Amino acid sequence: MKIAVISNQARSMLNFRGPLLAELHRQGHEVLAFAPDFDSEMRSALVALGARPIDFAMSRSGVNPLRELAVIFELRSLLRRHQPDICFSFFLKPVIYGTIAAWSVGVKRRYGLIEGLGFAFTPAADFDARRWIVQRFLMLMARFAFKRLNRIIFLNPDDRNEFQERDLVMNSQTALLGAIGLDLEEWSVAPLPPGPAVFILVARLLRDKGIREYVDAARIVRSDYPDARFLLVGGLDENPAAIPQAEVEAWVAEGIIEWPGHVPVQPWIAKASIFVLPSYREGFPRSTQEAMALGRAVITTDVPGCRETVIEGRNGLLVPVRDPEALARAMKHFIENPQDIAAMGNESRKLAAEQFDVVIQNRRLMGFMDLYPGTDAPD
Repeated sequence: MKIAVISNQARSMLNFRGPLLAELHRQGHEVLAFAPDFDSEMRSALVALGARPIDFAMSRSGVNPLRELAVIFELRSLLRRHQPDICFSFFLKPVIYGTIAAWSVGVKRRYGLIEGLGFAFTPAADFDARRWIVQRFLMLMARFAFKRLNRIIFLNPDDRNEFQERDLVMNSQTALLGAIGLDLEEWSVAPLPPGPAVFILVARLLRDKGIREYVDAARIVRSDYPDARFLLVGGLDENPAAIPQAEVEAWVAEGIIEWPGHVPVQPWIAKASIFVLPSYREGFPRSTQEAMALGRAVITTDVPGCRETVIEGRNGLLVPVRDPEALARAMKHFIENPQDIAAMGNESRKLAAEQFDVVIQNRRLMGFMDLYPGTDAPD
């Protein structure tokens, strides 16, 4: 079959769906990889996986309705030209826009994977007009698009329940995947670094990732344990919830955090003792999967997506959202009980081996798209 895979970022096509594209190619399908912002390196990497890169224009943070509608018309034109048998989109905007475009040109089989609800569905602490506009626009488009999916796949049950409560999807359309998965040989256990505790947060620099809570908690912890280190790994972003560069640089100048910017994350997680993600909401965070596969204890928030990665007291600790004091107490627990760093890190790796094998997860995902006979039916 000819399969169109649609994402909102070329890098995510490689990082999140690379093994899936390779498996689809291995099974003899023609794979078309639709994404904006391809560079020559990413294009070559996708070709090596057996996929054909196809450019289109999309802004992950765009809020101008006319420009957003233009994305749908461009996708419609491209899909009419290439005539795929199946359209599979992932991330919220591509699922909405790709599904409408595919339906409008008669692509018979349409599937969507909700990686997480993100900015559009995460409540703000205070009223934010721009967020409100984005939410209203996407809700209207989503209500139309999701009814035209053969199947919509979720990573956690909370997201699925919310979509059903909002009458965006019917239960018969849905499937629950869990983690997107990793190559567990590539992400093998890394030895813990010697010396004082080193905490790390890996994320795009967005308020909704709990970046400010992480910094506030670090400030509290360092007042009692000045040797503790706090790493923040991630790039600046154009999202409306982005943290300004000047603010991040002020934290660095204060000596609270170390910020290498947007860099390969695996070596940096290996330099850390404890992984922290105080996010307001996730799908099933890949960064936490990576940290667990490397054998790191986890501190994360008790919210959809994040709570799926931690068994309290076994491989990490859960804390309330938007609560830097509680986050600081969890950080201090590991400083004051260093034996838990290794013990919970070992349990993280065991859970990763049980739940995060990308071969198994891709087989399930392909089963949901009726591409892998003999796999589990949607639940």
